[in-house]
Amino acid sequence: MRRIRMAGKSETIVFGGGCFWCTEAVFSMFRGVSNVMPGYAGGSTSNPTYEGVCGGDTGHAEVLRIEYDPGIVPLEKLLEVFFAMHDPTSLNKQGADYGTQYRSIILYTTAGQKAEVDASIEKARADFKKPIVTEVKKLDKFYPAEDYHRRYYEKNPNQPYCTLVISPKVANIRKEFGLT
Repeated sequence: MRRIRMAGKSETIVFGGGCFWCTEAVFSMFRGVSNVMPGYAGGSTSNPTYEGVCGGDTGHAEVLRIEYDPGIVPLEKLLEVFFAMHDPTSLNKQGADYGTQYRSIILYTTAGQKAEVDASIEKARADFKKPIVTEVKKLDKFYPAEDYHRRYYEKNPNQPYCTLVISPKVANIRKEFGLT
């Protein structure tokens, strides 16, 4: 978990776009993002575990709760990153990861965010040949992931999944969004 003092009022949004190790590594790079927390949301089971979510029995997706200062990094930018970092046209699958826990999902916390999310999806449609299947709904409950999932990429950069999947994704986002 990363914490940085922010200048303005913090907002929270939750994204699921495949493995939460990837989403955490990507969104941690952005100035104005003060806190990222991998976890589970979008399902019906209380207090889910990684094993339960991976088993597909909880209805939850692997997600990332993002706290951000919209005065530094607007939601529009975070949504651009979200659509650039995964395939929102792939139902329940991202790369070699498959199952409902890897679905594309946005869980908003305010009506204003919902309007921005809807507008962003409409705008993103032009960038994809297939229909966007990203699920959009109000965040009901977020369950933090087990401690060993937090800052996974940072702690395990040489693990094969990190070198083969996360590192290229991080490099692509750095290039596309001009991050150094």
